[in-house]
Amino acid sequence: MKREGRTHVVAKRFTSPVLTLLFVLCCASCTTPPGTLNMSAETCDSLWSICMQLRQREFIDLTHAFGTDIPRWKGYPQMKVRNLYEIDKDGFWAQEFTHVGQWGTHCDPPAHFHKGLRTIDQIGLKEMLLPLVVIDVHEEVARNPDHVLTLKDIHRWEAKHGQIPTGAFVAMRTDWSKRWPDNDAMQNKGSKGMAHYPGWSLEALRFLYENRGTTASGHETTDTDPGISTSKNNYECESYVLKQNHYQIELMTNLDKVPERGAIIVCTFPKPRNGSGFPARVFAINPSRLRVAQ
Repeated sequence: MKREGRTHVVAKRFTSPVLTLLFVLCCASCTTPPGTLNMSAETCDSLWSICMQLRQREFIDLTHAFGTDIPRWKGYPQMKVRNLYEIDKDGFWAQEFTHVGQWGTHCDPPAHFHKGLRTIDQIGLKEMLLPLVVIDVHEEVARNPDHVLTLKDIHRWEAKHGQIPTGAFVAMRTDWSKRWPDNDAMQNKGSKGMAHYPGWSLEALRFLYENRGTTASGHETTDTDPGISTSKNNYECESYVLKQNHYQIELMTNLDKVPERGAIIVCTFPKPRNGSGFPARVFAINPSRLRVAQ
């Protein structure tokens, strides 16, 4: 099936006309000729109208606020912060932050694992505004913290909601973020030092990126791979995603506050030249309207 037809069919599944139009813009924005700067008044009014209508939707922050001692990968040092200038003394306030790129809710670009692939400054702007698919496995994780998201979980989602749209951001909801900011609870180590937290399966990621044309993926844990794998220094799932020249977002939160389908995700982050990763600010726009107090 041609991509144009596929986009049209998927777009109709969005319950909000505003998000439907935004989805089409996400997937088909290439129809505007390169170098076109002067748009018609009608086009401008349409885009501004979308902006005003989006403000009436529910915005959900998918980002943890980070500090000096937060859950992180086992090999990273604690962040340091110091004041360089203070208002009482200097008339303004400026701080210096020292931390690894993979700190707090963050973006992993392909170069994080694979030399020669894209660094964080090379991630395109159109990859930052995407349809959001949330695959919910939090009940399975509550029963078994070592649960990995499998093809069965994906097929169950598609049986309920239809085929995952091309170009989507696929997030795994585990509710593991509710353990934040307790690092011990996030790692959930057993008596022998083995970490027990959920992750992706390689077969599921291959299906998403090779069969569904996924643009990016994300999760609530410190790693793509489950704890029983990372405890053995096995990071094959993360390596796979980044080797496809796609990025991922780690340590997400509030995925329980967005629907399984129909929302839009916005992934933003600074642009350090040749950067291996950086903290991100990620949020979702839900199709539901804001409730007005009576």
